[in-house]
Amino acid sequence: MSLPRCIRGSFNTGFRTSIYSYVVSIVAKMAEINTKTLKTGDDAEYELIYWPGIPGRGEFVRLLFEEAGVPYKDHARTPDQAVAKVLALTDLKNVGDDSNPPILAPPALKHGNVILSQTPNILIYLAPKLGLSPPATETAFYHLNQAALTILDGFSNEVHETHHPIAVSMYYEDQKEEAKKRSKAFIEERAPKFLAYVQRLLDSKTSGDGPWLHGDRVTYVDLVLFQCIDGTSYAFPKTMAQLKSSGKYDGVFKLYEAVKERPNIKSYLASDRRAKYADGLYRHYPELEDTIEVEVTYQQTFENPARTSARRCARFAKCSVLTRPIRLVREASFQT
Repeated sequence: MSLPRCIRGSFNTGFRTSIYSYVVSIVAKMAEINTKTLKTGDDAEYELIYWPGIPGRGEFVRLLFEEAGVPYKDHARTPDQAVAKVLALTDLKNVGDDSNPPILAPPALKHGNVILSQTPNILIYLAPKLGLSPPATETAFYHLNQAALTILDGFSNEVHETHHPIAVSMYYEDQKEEAKKRSKAFIEERAPKFLAYVQRLLDSKTSGDGPWLHGDRVTYVDLVLFQCIDGTSYAFPKTMAQLKSSGKYDGVFKLYEAVKERPNIKSYLASDRRAKYADGLYRHYPELEDTIEVEVTYQQTFENPARTSARRCARFAKCSVLTRPIRLVREASFQT
């Protein structure tokens, strides 16, 4: 049994009006939420919050802005304000706001109402916006992030641990002997291992024919590698010079020079915006290079190719063929 037409019409009209009003209210609420949490339009100012006086981990972020030619406010340029902002952001009483959780340590990026921390996190946020990576919808985006994380592990985190192997709260002088041991391992094992991996990336099909790590154009990962090689060369100049002269990593150092000569980067490096290395992430202590063991050959074949450590493989007796590393102490060649 159907309703009379007069009643049916008024019912439908009322129902449609109610639905329309409900939808409008939902859309308005969503717009309010978006305005509150996602105010990051292209016209929003980029702000980098980091300690003044050192390149540190903030330098990876700066290089993206400089290469892209995008204006940004670097609070490190005003030391008093920079320190105050860092302390305010990392204060134990700071619990964030409605849109952002609290952060532990700088660098931090403020873009509109968004505040982000952790260097790799900031890089993957910026790279697509600045045209320095594919969009996050493409697999290549994650391959680039994979490479960036690996490079930062080897030539940022591990380099820092060479001068602070025990605790960041201790002075270098209080852990010097441990730093020498950690540096020896970095020089002999870790630096060659990570350089070899980057060279493999450059030799891969995804690298293309040019000097870049992915495809035929510069990406943010090339800038990350540049800064890592530059900082590590400051911390361990003799080691990096020897590794470069070995000829095993020509692609890595060719990429370094290619980034260095890019117009925007070259201009930035020559400007006073580029802070000098000091007591930050990359530090130079000559005593950490007093004795350098240069890897000459290191060949290994595993029953299980997935094993990443010859030492681990031998420990578990799963190594089919293992030729020990032949190392050569080369002190005299580094005398200046």
